[in-house]
Amino acid sequence: MMAIEAAMDDIARRLGEDPLTVRKRNLYRKDASPTQRQNRISQRNITHYGQSVDQTDLLHTLVEQLETSSDYWARREAISAFNAQSRVIKKGLALTPVKFGISFTAKHLNQAGALLHVYTDGSVMINHGGTEMGQGLHTKIIQVVARELGLDLSAVRISATRTDKVPNTSPTAASSGADLNGQAARDACVKLKARLFDFAAEHYAADVDAMRLEAGHLIAGWGESEQRIPWGELIQTAYFGRVSLSEKGFYATPLIHYDRSVGQGNPFYYYAFGAAVSEVSVDTLSGEYQVTRVDILHDVGDSLNPAIDIGQVEGGFIQGMGWLTSEELKWNDAGQLMSTGPATYKIPTFGDLPPVFNVALMEGHPNSMASIYRSKAVGEPPFMLAISVWSALRDALASLKEYRISPRLDTPATPERVLLAAEALRAREAP
Repeated sequence: MMAIEAAMDDIARRLGEDPLTVRKRNLYRKDASPTQRQNRISQRNITHYGQSVDQTDLLHTLVEQLETSSDYWARREAISAFNAQSRVIKKGLALTPVKFGISFTAKHLNQAGALLHVYTDGSVMINHGGTEMGQGLHTKIIQVVARELGLDLSAVRISATRTDKVPNTSPTAASSGADLNGQAARDACVKLKARLFDFAAEHYAADVDAMRLEAGHLIAGWGESEQRIPWGELIQTAYFGRVSLSEKGFYATPLIHYDRSVGQGNPFYYYAFGAAVSEVSVDTLSGEYQVTRVDILHDVGDSLNPAIDIGQVEGGFIQGMGWLTSEELKWNDAGQLMSTGPATYKIPTFGDLPPVFNVALMEGHPNSMASIYRSKAVGEPPFMLAISVWSALRDALASLKEYRISPRLDTPATPERVLLAAEALRAREAP
């Protein structure tokens, strides 16, 4: 990702264009027209491994919305004017997009199980194969179960992930925790609901096709013939009727395949999109800099939990910012790692948060694939939004040569490296 974003910046400097203009020209888009195909212009929505990129219109819409909401062009003009007057402090601005494929590329890992128990008091226990590590996975699974069974969240409990409950679990990785385990939990609920509905149809002499679970009740029928049976009463009655109140669920991601021998296939179920605008202020005599403003618009489909998802986007971005700017590994001459603790390995802290940090989720664009409630994964994709910080630093340095030279800036872009890049630019003649 960084290699191609560097190329976008370098092309823009060579052509005298704004990097955003070059990026927008090179976004994935719908199939080329018949005329373009006759002229041997390749399709613009096919990856190098042969997979079609769906929802390309969403990618364009997202970038354009962020471009507008962040006042990109007005700020670009103001920053250019500022840099023309300021000899030492230089500002930089960059908008970079992200397209992130979601699935394990090892096909066999794209599966998950769940175990659902309903007790005679009506309480529900769910166990699944995902690991909660602070990302809110358990909360989302509870939401799925409560939604399927028409219950309040307080009626659903979750137990620790254990392979004596759900065996052969896949790693909670590849941003797939909610996708896989949410679908497995839903599968268990759907099976249990069908069993309860069949029992209720016989016991209450009701039409199974007119049944639904809502607000802690089994509702059968419509209008004047409607029956409302409290959930607790339904479960007690089913228990006395010797109906099993346990169920297992399973899910395997469909439609994915990949042939490693030829590097072709559909390794991803879908793609998540996002974009970030970062603004930086650089002291070109010391290399010190600040990230002064960040605007993010990220695509999570129909969000399972917007509060959690926004937190994931914020955290992923800040983690990525640390990866690209401060987290430098150092070894001594004997090959021993020297950056082993917080005194020498600098992760971002609360003080590194941009003073202006605007994060929003793209709304009105559900996942085109049948993911859990048409949501999209949110764990890893936001990490790459931080490339905009690195690109903004390069933009600020490029102003030293009137934006005609694209500077080399290795990562992590520490103040020392920024200073060395600035000095290298000053020593060069503009072409």
